[in-house]
Parts: sequence; structure tokens; C-alpha cells
Amino acid sequence: MKTRPGPAVYVAGLVALLLFAGFMALGIWQVERRTWKLNLIEQVAARAHAAPAAPPGPASWGAITATTDAYRRIRLDGTLDNTRETLVRAATALGSGYWVVTPLRTREGFTVLVNRGYVSPEQRVAHAKPVGPVTITGYLRITEPKGGFLRSNDPATGKWYSRDVAAIAAARGLSNVAPYFVDADKSGAGAPVGGLTIIAFPNNHFVYMLTWFALAAMTIVAFVVFVRQDARKRREEA
Repeated sequence: MKTRPGPAVYVAGLVALLLFAGFMALGIWQVERRTWKLNLIEQVAARAHAAPAAPPGPASWGAITATTDAYRRIRLDGTLDNTRETLVRAATALGSGYWVVTPLRTREGFTVLVNRGYVSPEQRVAHAKPVGPVTITGYLRITEPKGGFLRSNDPATGKWYSRDVAAIAAARGLSNVAPYFVDADKSGAGAPVGGLTIIAFPNNHFVYMLTWFALAAMTIVAFVVFVRQDARKRREEA
């Protein structure tokens, strides 16, 4: 004799439907995120391996974004103002120390902050400070406002934990400063040590996608098992 499903089955079915729809939506979202991330990685790789170009000037500053400009190869020609350098806390493959961030007055007439590279705590004073015209190549980087993880920049005491272009420019009395900074390539021996830029983007979206789709499938399986157990119980009670 065939038994009709009990009220619990309908409730479980509604819950299962909501869970299935939610897990599927999250899985599809991760598919879209993965596509976006792969495109971003491809675009950044193309920019990072291109020939160095002139730095974006004031006319294009308002249009600069991380998506379209981060890690562009840049060539700077100008003069470093070593009297206004800023030491920013750094954690690198070479150890803990500082980034040496120095204003560079370009031939075009505006200023770009250049992260010349890493120095150890012992080298924070005794490091190379080029005088006269220089040419620097490196990666365009987007400003890092406010501070680092759990630590805010404190211009008043000279404690810097991120390369916040606007704040550093204000603290050093600089004007007409580009809203980005440049990570310099390695150039010669000694400190600062350039060329330490790490270009890496976490891409775990495939794993997340499989997880959400697996949960959706498990929801259906769990519901089918529940329905069968409910039917068996009702037949035994009949």
C-alpha cells in the first residue's frame, strides 16, 4: 500500500529547495569570480612584462585604477630629493626593515614617489642616495592609504606602515604629486635593494566553486534519503 508523505517531508523539501538554490547561486558566483580573476591575472601579466612606458601625467591621474593600471611598467627620468625620503616599515624575503620611499622630480615637471627598495634597520641611515639625474624603471603601484594591518600611519612621529602617497606627500611638503608610487627594479649592489615586488593573486575560486556545487548535490542526496526513510517508517507503521 502506497503511503502519502508526511508533513515533515514537505518541510524538509522546502528547506532542501532553499539550500539547493542558495548553494547553486554561490557556486555560479564563484564561477563568475574565477573568470574575472583569470582575466585580471592575464591583464596584469601583460602589463608587467611590457616595455617600460612614460609615467602617467596629471591629465590622466583621475582615471588611474588598480584594475587598469596596477603593475604597469614605468620609466622615470628625473632627480631624487633625498632630503625628503620616507622610511616605511617592510616585511620582505630579506627580513624586516624599511622601504626607502623617495620623491623623484620628473622631467615632465611633476613628482612621483619611488620605493627605491629595502634596507635593514642597520642600513636605514647608511644607504645609497644618488645625486643628479637618474633613470628608474619599475612597477606602478596603487597608493596604500591609512596604514598596514592593525597599525595606522603616524606622520607626527614619523612612523609609517604603508605607502600612503597623499599622507607622505603632505608630511614632506610635496606638491603636484602623482597619486601612485613606483616600485623600483633592482639596480646594482648595496642598499636599498629593489626588485622585490611580488606579483601574485590568490585564486581559490575553483575550490570554492566545487565546494558550493558539492553542497548543493549533498542537499539533494540528503533529501532523497530523508524521503525514503520517512516512506519506510510509514509503511512499517501502516
